[in-house]
Amino acid sequence: MIFNWHNYILRYQAGSDVKQIFPQTPITVKQPLTDHKLSILVWNIFKQKRIACIPVLEKYVDQTELILLQEAQNSPDLLNFIRDHNKIADQVPAYSFNDLSTGVMTISSSTPILALSFKEREPVIQVPKSALITLYPIANSAETLLVANIHAVNFSIGIKIYQKQIRILLNRVKEHNGPVILAGDFNSWSRQRLFLLYRLIRSIELKPVSFTVDIRKKFRGKPLDFIFYRGLNLENAEIIATTASDHNPLLVNFTL
Repeated sequence: MIFNWHNYILRYQAGSDVKQIFPQTPITVKQPLTDHKLSILVWNIFKQKRIACIPVLEKYVDQTELILLQEAQNSPDLLNFIRDHNKIADQVPAYSFNDLSTGVMTISSSTPILALSFKEREPVIQVPKSALITLYPIANSAETLLVANIHAVNFSIGIKIYQKQIRILLNRVKEHNGPVILAGDFNSWSRQRLFLLYRLIRSIELKPVSFTVDIRKKFRGKPLDFIFYRGLNLENAEIIATTASDHNPLLVNFTL
């Protein structure tokens, strides 16, 4: 199957062939998200280079409603995980190599009513990074949950492209009337990047999740992985120590 480079999402679902999803693609929702507890796992999975990563997902899949992955590859082991747990996974392939697509992926038991893809090329190495917005219905509510999953550009001189990528994503987030989760690997490894990120986040009234024991992946002393939210109640948050990736997963529990 041949896919266009721009503005598509790959959807993987148990019992179905991979589908190409565009913003105008009609979507039928069979199961909304729960109207009380919402647990999410956020993890840069390092292209599944370490074999222990799937067992980590297996351990937490039944505890979470949403899994947000960065550097996810559509490898047989990950697709089998999605199939075996009857999940729906949407991936924005940033790039493809040797028949494997790599990019952000959001996994859920609920079909999103809307899915939007975003890509930005790394200005130095010209390899794209991707982001994904998915919109989920909430049981017994007229509101919907917006979930934004991002892997921010890394190799750049200055912050012009970094700012562009995040602004484009946040322009869609700020339009949403309802609860929001924005999470991923923000590659916020400099003072400039971190300052810009927090300024933009505050401008749309999102709050950061804090961790009592902070063992997030850091570079130059700055954390790279974040979860921001609004319209939700934060119950608890932890970071899972693992050697299954070069990043530790973030596990957060909200109530609606």
